[in-house]
Amino acid sequence: MMEVTYIKAINSALHEEMRRDDNVFVMGEDVADLGGAFKATEGLLDAFGEERVIDTPISEALIVGAGIGAAILGMRPVVEMQFADFISCGFDQIVNTAATLRYRHGGKASCPLVIRAPSGAGVHGALFHSQNPEAWFTRVPGLKVVAPATPYDAKGILKSAIRDGNPVVYFEHKRLYRSIKEDLPEGDFTVPIGVAEIRKEGGDLSIITYGGTLGQSLDAARIVEKEDGLAVEVLDLRTLLPLDREAILTTARKTGKVLVVHEDRLTGGIGGEVSAIIMENAFEFLDGPVRRIAAADSHVAFSTPLEDFILPSTNKIVDAIRSLAAY
Repeated sequence: MMEVTYIKAINSALHEEMRRDDNVFVMGEDVADLGGAFKATEGLLDAFGEERVIDTPISEALIVGAGIGAAILGMRPVVEMQFADFISCGFDQIVNTAATLRYRHGGKASCPLVIRAPSGAGVHGALFHSQNPEAWFTRVPGLKVVAPATPYDAKGILKSAIRDGNPVVYFEHKRLYRSIKEDLPEGDFTVPIGVAEIRKEGGDLSIITYGGTLGQSLDAARIVEKEDGLAVEVLDLRTLLPLDREAILTTARKTGKVLVVHEDRLTGGIGGEVSAIIMENAFEFLDGPVRRIAAADSHVAFSTPLEDFILPSTNKIVDAIRSLAAY
């Protein structure tokens, strides 16, 4: 076992998969000489050379398009959006080309492409370096969308994504890069895509969350357990497309009260879909309304007090738990 940070787990997964399969290569802005803006690709150029670690122009459309072409021809590209905010520049390539490829060719073609997207706020990145755009992609058949919240999952899910035959959009939260550590086994391991994980058992209320708000949700659950005697179950979705519907419904039926927490904006966020799944399939088990904690329907501010006001927090989750528990 070795204690590693979230960012180191990502870097380790890339090293291991590039050693395992010569068809895996990395492409993006500053991923070679600089080692990536956040050092996620550090050391790859020295280990694998410039033909497999490729710096590109500042053009997300080019990066994704070239990745799709390479994937069609049998390579396994891992392309980086330097910030997830700018994934919108490659949106057409992702949703109209990569996502539709297998369907258009009757299942006879595949697009094994991974798109790494550093996302999330709480780092004072303001308008263009703070977004959580995952919901744009969770309604697109043909894509897989993941959002790991721990170093173990960051490594294991990335390795699974690289080995998958479909395009995977991999959201990695910037605030987690160096703020959390975990002991990881040294051998090869993967984490399955499409399977949620219970992070804390409980019977009074369920929190369903993912990515950057998992840690906040666990902290809030521990606070109300200590101060209010409430046993809160915390479900980490890990994958947003396809959703683990059975895990969602199992926890909802178990506790009867559900709080959905995510850092994406409230309106149009994945929390609305999770709520609908529960209301349509487990309504008779509920003892209160499904509630959501999310970012305000606003652009993210640079100002620290304003950013804190806009985003979810442990205290906001605690208040929501107590309110729902008392319903």
